[in-house]
Amino acid sequence: MPPEALQPEPKIAEIVHRLLRDRSIDREFGLEDNLRDVGLTSLDMTSLVFAVEGDFAIEIPDRAITPANFTSVASIGRLVRTLIPHDVAQPAAG
Repeated sequence: MPPEALQPEPKIAEIVHRLLRDRSIDREFGLEDNLRDVGLTSLDMTSLVFAVEGDFAIEIPDRAITPANFTSVASIGRLVRTLIPHDVAQPAAG
């Protein structure tokens, strides 16, 4: 399994920082901080979903795109870990 599959939070935080910079917001935040309080808008949250899907090569099911799953970097990290195939980096049994 790729390292970012086990610890996706740094990459997710990077995406959030990029979205904030695009809006001229330079703010530090913790992994559990509410992303709306940090400064993300509804449009940013939509961009965040697409960026997470692209960066982690996953598809987030519509039913999983909920406020609870996208409240914080940590909550997104938990979601990503459930969606990344567990056999990605494991050799085929022979």
